[in-house]
Amino acid sequence: MIETVKVSETQKKSRRNRNVALGLLLAGLVGLFYVITIVKIGGLG
Repeated sequence: MIETVKVSETQKKSRRNRNVALGLLLAGLVGLFYVITIVKIGGLG
C-alpha cells in the first residue's frame, strides 16, 4: 500500500520555485556550452 504525504501550499510554492531556479540554471549552462562551442569551432573568434 502506498502512503500519500500531504503537501502544504508553502511547500508546493517552495518546490515550484526551486524547480524554476534549477530549470533556469540548466538553460544557462546549455547556453554557455553553446557559446563556448561556437567560439572554439571558430564561428566568432
